[in-house]
Amino acid sequence: MQPGVTVTKQVHFDTRNRGRRAMGVGPATPRPSLPEGSIPHVSRLMALAIRLDGLIRSGAVTDQAGLARVGHVSRARITQIMNLLMLAPDIQEALLFLPRTTKGRDPIHESDVRAIAAEVLWSRQRESWRRLASSACGKQDGSRQ
Repeated sequence: MQPGVTVTKQVHFDTRNRGRRAMGVGPATPRPSLPEGSIPHVSRLMALAIRLDGLIRSGAVTDQAGLARVGHVSRARITQIMNLLMLAPDIQEALLFLPRTTKGRDPIHESDVRAIAAEVLWSRQRESWRRLASSACGKQDGSRQ
C-alpha cells in the first residue's frame, strides 16, 4: 500500500460455536429469532431414543452396550431411554411435539412416562397418557404435584 491511502471496510464481530469470537467482513447478518422457552427434557429423550435405535439398525453400533460405551453412560440408562420406544406411536409423537416450557419445570417428567412405557398394552398406555397429559395441562405454575 502507498502511504496516505486509506482503505475503509465494514466489519462486524460475532460469537461462533463455544463462544469463540470472530470478525466478519460486511454488515452483520441478522440472527433468526428463536422460539421462547426450552424443549422439554422428555421430548429430547424421545428424539434421542429414536436416533439411537437408528444407529443400531444401521449397524453403526452393534447393541445397547455399545451405545453405553460410546455415550459414556450406564447400560441401565441406555435401557431406560430405549424403553421409550415401547410407547404407542401416537404417544411418541405427542412427546416429540410437546409445547416448549417457558416458565418453571417441565409439566411431564421422564419418570411418569417410563411408568407408561412399562405397560404392555397400547390401549392402557393411551389411557394412562390421557390422564397424565390432562393433569399436566392443569398445572398452572409448572410445579410437580
